Amino acid sequence: MRQPEDSPRAYTRERAREAFAELYEQHFPKVFRYISYRVNNIQLAEDLTSEVFVKALKGFSNYRSDRASFSTWIMSIARHTVIDYYRVGAKRKAVSLEQVAGASSEGIAEEETVRKEELYRLQACLARLAQQEQEIISLKFGAELTNRQIAGMLNISESNVGTILYRAVRKLRDCFREWQNG
Repeated sequence: MRQPEDSPRAYTRERAREAFAELYEQHFPKVFRYISYRVNNIQLAEDLTSEVFVKALKGFSNYRSDRASFSTWIMSIARHTVIDYYRVGAKRKAVSLEQVAGASSEGIAEEETVRKEELYRLQACLARLAQQEQEIISLKFGAELTNRQIAGMLNISESNVGTILYRAVRKLRDCFREWQNG
């Protein structure tokens, strides 16, 4: 049975839609950046980000702010969406140096070619990291979460997050030095 538009339930649903729309606008960039870090493909990141917000919208009535912040809740959905994506057998797609070099011969500006090469290097260096290190780097720099938020999501201590993050960044720095020297 359909509720009249002026019923308290209809009013509550409208407020929930407005609240969700505001939260979507606020959290979309972080979710997208996190997923982009994890999948290294813009179109796929757009699709998965959409999937995250569809899941969130469907489950919004079950969201409880006393259990977790919306940021933590939506990033948990994003994290599980990426895990599910890889679980069904999707492969990571890397850009080869030959593809990047070929792009410059097609008239793309040299700056764009340099940017693509640096992005390729970053992706290659990230791929060398352990899965947990990749996850923490993505949550920290892609989703801009705090160490405390990451610790809560991954069920590890905040100091452990800091240690893993420090070591992962050091590995990335060393990897970039190898590229420059080699």
